Amino acid sequence: MNQQAKQVQLAAEKRTVLGKQVRQLRQQGLTPGVIYGHGFDAVPVQFETQALHQVLSHVGGSQLIGIKIQDEDKGHMEMALVRDVQRDPIRRTLLHVDFYRVDMTERLTTEVPLEMVGESPIVEAREGIMLQGISSIEVECLPGDLVDAIEVDLSELVELDQGIYVRDLAIPAGIDLITDPDEMIVRVVPLVGEEELEELLEVEEEELLVPEAPEIEVVTEAEAEAEAEAEELAGEE
Repeated sequence: MNQQAKQVQLAAEKRTVLGKQVRQLRQQGLTPGVIYGHGFDAVPVQFETQALHQVLSHVGGSQLIGIKIQDEDKGHMEMALVRDVQRDPIRRTLLHVDFYRVDMTERLTTEVPLEMVGESPIVEAREGIMLQGISSIEVECLPGDLVDAIEVDLSELVELDQGIYVRDLAIPAGIDLITDPDEMIVRVVPLVGEEELEELLEVEEEELLVPEAPEIEVVTEAEAEAEAEAEELAGEE
């Protein structure tokens, strides 16, 4: 079963505080960010940190977020995907968030996570162990066709050496698969000794060694404002 992403909304305000001065915003309970996209001028924004944290804890990179940008006495909604989240390396507090604004009529390339559900009876009976391969797949689709996750039913693994591959997934209509259909997701193997298991894992890792794909290939360069701010932020830390 594929999980359709629920509509998530987040309030934002246009930001005038830039560069190293954004530290003042964090002290006021606000987190700086930027929204950019193909054919779209970058917009510096700020979010209430608590609200932003709550949203980020429940969404993934493939889930659309409706960002309502308040500008003076009016506001407008932009649909966007989380592009990058910067956190304090020690305290893990939010420092800066990048959102990619999508055109609902333009196809994009992104990754959708795989969600494991159910239990393999072979593994439950301790007759075998489960090896896991990839945890997400790369797809191309319109933003409105994105799903939050695609489920992988482990209960289908009822025999040793049985596996689930990308080709076995139920891909929703409107979504084109880019990941190799022969990529392994999970496989049940017989119980072996520690040395044999290490050798088996090494073989699996070599088989699964593929270049990592970018989260969103359709994304173009952010405007100079966003780049300058990122440099200032890196210098501040």
